[in-house]
Amino acid sequence: MKTIVGPNGAGKTTLLRTIMGLIPVLRGHTSLVGRDTSSEPTWNMAAKGVALIPEGRMIFRDMTIEENLMMEAFAKPCRYAVRTNLERVYELIPLLRERSRHQAGTLSGGQAQMLAMGCGLISDPKVLLIDEPSLGLSPVMVREVFDILKRLKSEGRTILLVEQNTHMALDVADHVYLVQGGKVTLSKPAAEVNLTQLHDLYFSRCRQQEGRPEMYQHCCAGGKRMSNLFTCRRQAARIG
Repeated sequence: MKTIVGPNGAGKTTLLRTIMGLIPVLRGHTSLVGRDTSSEPTWNMAAKGVALIPEGRMIFRDMTIEENLMMEAFAKPCRYAVRTNLERVYELIPLLRERSRHQAGTLSGGQAQMLAMGCGLISDPKVLLIDEPSLGLSPVMVREVFDILKRLKSEGRTILLVEQNTHMALDVADHVYLVQGGKVTLSKPAAEVNLTQLHDLYFSRCRQQEGRPEMYQHCCAGGKRMSNLFTCRRQAARIG
């Protein structure tokens, strides 16, 4: 499992979308099992066994939980095993079985994230791209989400995780990348990463701007304008 951390606007989500074929590759290339996928459309990436679990859940609120899951099992290679895969998702996330006939719009934020993860797993992907799964969740739900990630990792799945909860990310990852301004500024095995040093690098842009009045109203966390330096400090407190 690889984990990408970094401030808002660093390019983490853009990277996942580019791998999935949702955004065209402008420079460099992407590859899967040694084969270039830079020009592959999204539906081909899904057929090749790559699934994206996007930030913000993106579920169909007016459909039932099971209908949401079935909608995601469209890739031809996995259609024949959809019932088997559905049972595996229900076994991994029992809540979805319990509420399978309920509309997705009735779920809490944490439950909706569980459904989003189930939607990503229903096609039995070889590679999982997961974007900010803990965003906006309670500590209890965060632990449940990461318990699922640990189980998926133990099954041997390839996972690329974007996450701002650095404590949890380092606990589950094999390798960590820090991305700032679209560039990788740190690449290390998770076991070798010092959390304090990582946070120092993570927030270096905000700290560099302390004491500079002309930047007070435009403190930047990875390229996104923030209202003032206190916003950066609140973000540091949330992640640290």
